[in-house]
Amino acid sequence: MSEKPSTVAGYPPDQVARVKATCLYLATKLGDLTDDLIVVGGLVPSLLIDQEHLPDDVSPHVGTLDLDLGLAFALVGEHRYETLAERLRKAGFRADEKDGRTIRQRWRIGEPAVTVDFLIEPEDAESKAGRLFPLDRDWAAIIAPGLHLAFLDNRMITLEGRTITGEKARREVRVCDAGAYVALKALAFHIRGENKDAYDLYYMLRNYGRSIEDVVAHFVPLLPDKTALRAVEYLKLDFLDPEAIGPMRVAQFLYGRSDVDLQADVAGFVGEFLRQTEAL
Repeated sequence: MSEKPSTVAGYPPDQVARVKATCLYLATKLGDLTDDLIVVGGLVPSLLIDQEHLPDDVSPHVGTLDLDLGLAFALVGEHRYETLAERLRKAGFRADEKDGRTIRQRWRIGEPAVTVDFLIEPEDAESKAGRLFPLDRDWAAIIAPGLHLAFLDNRMITLEGRTITGEKARREVRVCDAGAYVALKALAFHIRGENKDAYDLYYMLRNYGRSIEDVVAHFVPLLPDKTALRAVEYLKLDFLDPEAIGPMRVAQFLYGRSDVDLQADVAGFVGEFLRQTEAL
């Protein structure tokens, strides 16, 4: 995945609408492949949490600069990725470029461009996290540990509006739900330490559903999975202490500095999530 800005200032407020429009456009082109595709990453909070009716003390999610799309590994074994790649090309997507070099895992559309990062989870993914898994001559996916959890905990979300090409449309997209999202963010943060991943995790725990119990309800069914258990260990290590890297980096992302009250809040939500998870 492309490097994330380290503070909220790097996320223009209108970009999330362009990413949603790109997601809607993809859904009109890839609708019959819905079972093998899933929206993950920074767009998820604004899809799962109603941004139009937030409590007075909650700010809208800062959004995302790009769309992260998870691919079921079955696409590889059945060679259906070739069909998907061809549809992407016909829809106007092209592999991104930087300094004259093709970035096979990131495709783009429009000007200014919106980019789509593709993720996949082969065996032994954690030891290969962030590396590329080749799919086609100009297409690869980023190896993402824990992606299979999103295919276990997800929901269909309706997108409606204009696509990135200006068409009116309404489609359903498969979106990673709260339990898998927390696990994926815990794994991603432990591996790469990005401020934005810590913020996304905190935002989901604090604002999803009616209370943190709703996140727990999605997470507990995942606990027989060894990857979910590893995510729990990472949460304990990185987020339980207000001065641990998780809470500190949420504060750095939002304020550009440490903040005792915010760090305590982050640690408190993670601690309550872990207490309820282990109690059930």
